[in-house]
Amino acid sequence: MFNDSTPYFSVMHDFTVYLTPWPKDTPLPSESELKFMLPTGLLLISDVKALEADCLMQLRHFDDEAKSIVDYLKLQSRKIDLVLQHVIEQEQHEGEKHRGLSFGGSGIRIIGDTQLEVGSQYKITLHIKEELIALLCFVRVSASQPADGDENRDKAQYIADLEFTQILDTDVEQLVKASLSVQQKHLKQRKLAKRTP
Repeated sequence: MFNDSTPYFSVMHDFTVYLTPWPKDTPLPSESELKFMLPTGLLLISDVKALEADCLMQLRHFDDEAKSIVDYLKLQSRKIDLVLQHVIEQEQHEGEKHRGLSFGGSGIRIIGDTQLEVGSQYKITLHIKEELIALLCFVRVSASQPADGDENRDKAQYIADLEFTQILDTDVEQLVKASLSVQQKHLKQRKLAKRTP
């Protein structure tokens, strides 16, 4: 169970997060309690990703001739992930919806219509569609301030930094891998943009 302040880098990326305030007088759940809190869809996608990672790790020991099998299995795995992601998106979500701006292994940055109180704890459900990530964890608000003014906007918006206080180690690994994947995609886009006149 991750509950320290290990610093990880963050990447800019749009995603969806649902926040539910956590009562101040209620202790955060243990690792087993957090696993028990996972909805069926999140539990299923978490189990599938763990099995997939295990299987692909074993297949890496084969020679180059197995590469086509590995590629085929990755494709099948991607299809299953997409179906599971679609199922999760159709589920009812608890909490107030916010738009994510950046994420990493230590926490996330979000924007919304409500200013969050620094120090307050939230239970969150996090969805990063392009990276096929859906997870449940707990965060503490470390900063909250008004977003730069946009005169075309009807309501004031606020940016908040949320640091993870209780999150499964496997979910931290997923976020770190996803942040590296997003960073690689950004670098490829920059290279293509430089080549295009």
